[in-house]
Amino acid sequence: MADLKINLKTFWNGNTKGNGGIKANYLETKISIPESLGGSGEGAEPKELLVASAVACYKMNLVAMLETRKLPVARFTMESEATDSKEKGFKIIHYPHIILSADATEEQIQSANRTIMAADKACVIGNMLKKADTQIDVEGKIFVEKN
Repeated sequence: MADLKINLKTFWNGNTKGNGGIKANYLETKISIPESLGGSGEGAEPKELLVASAVACYKMNLVAMLETRKLPVARFTMESEATDSKEKGFKIIHYPHIILSADATEEQIQSANRTIMAADKACVIGNMLKKADTQIDVEGKIFVEKN
């Protein structure tokens, strides 16, 4: 595997009420300081970007693992949520929903369930966040299409 090199360009307009942006090869987004911290709130804040990175890492690992295991995935959706509280700290929950084709076997259903958890363990971004005391949970569901 080649060394990873990521080039980001950023800009900022104004003071704390201003806004800016980040641009990379396949990413372009507005950024801002959250309103709760005195900013404009007119762009992604750092924690949103952090959660988006964890979500993308988990989902890409899950997709690759499902394909490697040759599971008959018809559709795959996922939601994630993050909470940050003084008492409970920073927490991310992924809710993957995998719909297998109608001819999926019980063995394939069980394999999909195991894959949901294996993808969490394989996610580099999630593992870094866990080392920084972020709690990451996965509550996945497997469905089988009806004939």
